Amino acid sequence: MNPIAPALERLSAEIAALTGGRVDVPALGITDRAGHLPLAEPGLRSPNGACRLVRAADRWIAVNLAREEDRQLVPAWLGCEWGAEPWAAISAIAPLRPARDLAADAAELGLPVGLVGEVSARTPDAPTLPLGAGSARDRTSRVVDLSALWAGPLCGAIMAEAGADVVKVESLRRPDPTREHTPELFRRLNGKKTELRLDLSSAVGRARLLAQVAAADVLITSARRRGLASLGLDPHRMAQANPGLIWVAISGYGWEDARDRAAFGDDAAAAGGLVRWSDGVPQFLGDALADPVTGLAAAAGALRALTERRSCVVDAGLAVCAAGAASLCDLEAAA
Repeated sequence: MNPIAPALERLSAEIAALTGGRVDVPALGITDRAGHLPLAEPGLRSPNGACRLVRAADRWIAVNLAREEDRQLVPAWLGCEWGAEPWAAISAIAPLRPARDLAADAAELGLPVGLVGEVSARTPDAPTLPLGAGSARDRTSRVVDLSALWAGPLCGAIMAEAGADVVKVESLRRPDPTREHTPELFRRLNGKKTELRLDLSSAVGRARLLAQVAAADVLITSARRRGLASLGLDPHRMAQANPGLIWVAISGYGWEDARDRAAFGDDAAAAGGLVRWSDGVPQFLGDALADPVTGLAAAAGALRALTERRSCVVDAGLAVCAAGAASLCDLEAAA
């Protein structure tokens, strides 16, 4: 049984209700990457091999080296050289240091590291933060999807299936990695969206992006706040120009996270407690489980805000939604 099935079923039912039955989430085939990536059985290594559970001095942590830039940050994080293989250095040094110190230092560098089980939540729902005045909408909803990878594009896919006019904005210099790595999943997530590629390093490209957001009902983001700020994107600033805006913020630990921590689906799932314990040792339960839960929670939050004509930030933190999913799961049965 899929360990997050209760959360997926609950959120899928809510989306179906909000769309009058128009969106059948299971039929879209976007909540599972099996068949799209070569995946191993979960254990101390994530199924995609990029994330590992590591023992620190006082508790377990999840370290995700999903990007080459993450691997290059290891010497600065640990204060040592690691040669050609970083995991040996991590396994040797992490047990000598407290987990919270390791996570704090990683956060400063933008390295995805979470403490196993550090986040708790009672439901997988994404909370909302008040933003603008709200507005009446008597037309097809316009959605700007500035997100990448899985959770954000999944939210955008559901919005498109619900009938919204969705524009996927991609950076010319940093396109969505799923386009190359999992092309069939990319098609399922983005096939019903209009594509707009912009040079976001240029003033012209940023101006075009801001114009798109100013005319949108919903903006979906998955970058950290500091990265969005460099593009001129801030929720309250954009709500002044667009009082009805709904901002869907896919983040690691929540929009108001003081450290603006980086996270991906596997380390966030571990931080939310979506792990199996055996003799005091945690193991992953599946592939990037925080992503599909968060994508569905974000979509449900956006659809609800559209229905209620509210302007808000839909605060979809990967680790928080994962923790909510864990609260609904029988993790012993999942083992």
